[in-house]
Amino acid sequence: MASSNISFSSRLRFPSVSPRKNFAVDSFGPRGSFNFASRSKHQKNPLIQKAIRCNSTASKQQVEIVYDADERINKLANEVDRNAPLSRLTLFSPCKINVFLRITKKREDGYHDLASLFHVITLGDTIKFSLSPLKKDRLSTNVSGVPLDDRNLVIIKALNLYRKKTGCDQFFWIHLDKKVPTGAGLGGGSSNAATALWAANQFSGCLATEKDLQEWSSEIGSDIPFFFSEGAAFCTGRGEFVQNIPPPVPLDVPMVLIKPQEACSTAEVYKRLRLDRTSDVDPLSLLDKITKNGISQDVCINDLEPPAFEVLPSLKRLKQRIVSASRGEFDAVFMSGSGSTIVGIGSPDPPGFIYNDNEFPDVFLAEANFLTREANQWYREPATASACSPRSEHRKSAA
Repeated sequence: MASSNISFSSRLRFPSVSPRKNFAVDSFGPRGSFNFASRSKHQKNPLIQKAIRCNSTASKQQVEIVYDADERINKLANEVDRNAPLSRLTLFSPCKINVFLRITKKREDGYHDLASLFHVITLGDTIKFSLSPLKKDRLSTNVSGVPLDDRNLVIIKALNLYRKKTGCDQFFWIHLDKKVPTGAGLGGGSSNAATALWAANQFSGCLATEKDLQEWSSEIGSDIPFFFSEGAAFCTGRGEFVQNIPPPVPLDVPMVLIKPQEACSTAEVYKRLRLDRTSDVDPLSLLDKITKNGISQDVCINDLEPPAFEVLPSLKRLKQRIVSASRGEFDAVFMSGSGSTIVGIGSPDPPGFIYNDNEFPDVFLAEANFLTREANQWYREPATASACSPRSEHRKSAA
């Protein structure tokens, strides 16, 4: 709380106040509202908490003006909390892997048709939502490099889409605790968008059905509709046609995710894709084989691997070394999506060279399992969800 004492003889002269430019989310309040740090922008009529203090025996008077815009905003937030049926919500935002990914043709609109077995896994972000007393969304995050404006899929595109479709005028303060790496082929951003749509619908009293959310979400991303499945789905088209299937493999099958520091540009991967060099295996036969016999190397086909390996040759070497070093420990080793994550199914442990070889510095490692959700419930983070970290942190813990 800032204050200033001003002395005057013939007239009041107020000191200039330089307004701060941006809000900064500091923490959640006890009822789900955010507390603001002292970086809030002063309004045209700032809250004046203390009045004039006079000294009648002196020739001068002192005036103490106390500006507290933060207090005004927090009072508004508390009022929202009292009046709203739901004022705070924390949700798990899991990512996915593509157990197989076939690219079947190029469409006239420039996109490609695919046929893929998508499955949600236990690695994910955590997103906290709180109703905002202001007519604007505010986002904070624990990592650098995440856009906090209109470019952010979570906060702007998804929430604006929901408001556009439903006419709802609720806005939010959001904190994104990011664990899923970007540029990984794991659909982390798509999951965040789906989670934001689900949250907005809960705050509004479920104005939309899950089917509505799934259909609307395809307008802002091809992978987003999948997350409104029950966790396992056969996806076609650009990915927006989602067919729920029973989990084809046991949920407790372990896996390890290994992602190098470098990312693959999805646009560049598709640019190098050659349909005459893709697999000719029927995707439905792959699905049938997995359902009957489980996951094996021959069914984990990803038609984007060859072009991704052209974009990032070191990724091809990483996969080859994982396969050769695992000595049959994994049931399958494959790239997810357009890269650059390599998935090893059947064991949670990466090969030893990951810790010791300087060819792959700062590799991201995470253990995971498959995950599904119940009808009318969002995904829940397992109590035993494994930690994830760069290779350097694993080295420290082993020392």
